[in-house]
Amino acid sequence: MSDTFEPTNIIVTGGCGFIGSNFVHHVVNNHPGTHVTVLDKLTYAGNPENIAGLPEDRVELVVGDVCDEALLDRLVPGHDAIVHFAAESHNDNSIADPEPFVRTNVYGTYRLLEACRKFDVRCHHVSTDEVYGDLALDDPARFTEETPYRPSSPYSSTKASSDMLVRAWHRTYGVRATISNCSNNYGPYQHVEKFIPRQVTNVLCGTRPKLYGDGRNVRDWIHTEDHSSAVWAVLTRGRVGETYLIGADGERSNIDVLRAILTAMGRPEDAFDWVRDRPGHDRRYAIDPTKLRTELGWRPRHTDFAEGLAATIEWYRENEAWWRPAKEATEAKYAAQGQ
Repeated sequence: MSDTFEPTNIIVTGGCGFIGSNFVHHVVNNHPGTHVTVLDKLTYAGNPENIAGLPEDRVELVVGDVCDEALLDRLVPGHDAIVHFAAESHNDNSIADPEPFVRTNVYGTYRLLEACRKFDVRCHHVSTDEVYGDLALDDPARFTEETPYRPSSPYSSTKASSDMLVRAWHRTYGVRATISNCSNNYGPYQHVEKFIPRQVTNVLCGTRPKLYGDGRNVRDWIHTEDHSSAVWAVLTRGRVGETYLIGADGERSNIDVLRAILTAMGRPEDAFDWVRDRPGHDRRYAIDPTKLRTELGWRPRHTDFAEGLAATIEWYRENEAWWRPAKEATEAKYAAQGQ
């Protein structure tokens, strides 16, 4: 039996980031009885424009750091739950400088767990499938909740560390916590450093897209709206202390995704440049979401990847003012890495 939980006042950490802001929109649009306090440090990946226009009586933005104990002591009391999206999440950045990843992903999660323990607030921790390492391209297996952790990058190792902290705080201190590990997200409001937005905005800028290595690396894609609905399902109906894997059966190689983007944007399939591979680049991720689907009855709505990709491309086409300010610096950083 799943626990039932109906939050009316939640904190969403990282709620101005890509996945966090889409979750805030999901809650506002689908759960009118819930007020959202967004806690976001507004680093380069957090943009208040991502939640602009949402009703002020439903959404409040607090600019601050999840590592700030005094701030959490003031903010957390009176809330039903914390949904913890805040994280440094870009693999390339973690390779160049791991320290912010250790601070935010590990120490920040520790501080949140301590606040949840102190004020008896429920916690849902949003993690990644990258904690499981990778699979061979010809391996029929997929990740499950029982797959051993085998992180390969500074980013994934810090997320694995934070998952372990959540489990320990639940078992040792009784913190009411759940964890979800999700596959690669796509959709609106994603920073241009990420794979799909980078390729789309390169085409919009008249620049050739760039593809790592041999392009055969496989990712398991899910629309961010489906991720949001799954997180809500786990938060409200999931069993405390449990982990749920979130996926939508969306395995595709990077080269196939890039060709789909080029085709959708009216470009030849080969109109891209090969670039140097990422160090330690994971080959394949694949999620088995059976537990989530059978236990909580969740199903993805965006099952047509071509349709979801077309809508995402259109969003970037219509929102150039949102992504243009970050584009030049992002490409300069990639160029310096030979990518």
